[in-house]
Amino acid sequence: MTASRLQVVTGDITRLAVDAIVNAANESLLGGGGVDGAIHRAAGPDLLACCRRLGGCPTGQARLTPGFRLPARHVIHTVGPVWHGGGHGEADRLASCYRHCFRLADEHGIGSIAFPAISCGVYGYPPAAAARIAVTESRAALAANPRLERVLLVAFDEAMAALLRQAAGISET
Repeated sequence: MTASRLQVVTGDITRLAVDAIVNAANESLLGGGGVDGAIHRAAGPDLLACCRRLGGCPTGQARLTPGFRLPARHVIHTVGPVWHGGGHGEADRLASCYRHCFRLADEHGIGSIAFPAISCGVYGYPPAAAARIAVTESRAALAANPRLERVLLVAFDEAMAALLRQAAGISET
């Protein structure tokens, strides 16, 4: 795997022209705050209508929809765990989010995918621990799926980007 297949970027995930962006959604999939709200606003009302038909998504799993008005062709909605101190299976459920997203990417021929910092907002997951899981699962998916050309880990601020770069062993350029 070349280092360029795994990249850390800071910015607005809704503006990325990739095959799929990942939405850190709630179980209803009907929109919310943070990244979820931003994706729903940018994609337009057709995304909400499509999500209503999906009937929700359990924590640790993922669902695929079109991107509608987004530059991304698809949105993969996943529901991360709420942090309850780390002794309630949070790490396994967060890793499961990534595995389910990558499974959908493989099944649908998605070559480029962008992830936000799943569960690091209002769900309270410790950012450094979440960054390690994101990098570990991304590297495993890149190794297992040669059709996966690029994984972007998208940070909402420079502090999260630094944690992601550290977890990935990527020096700041």
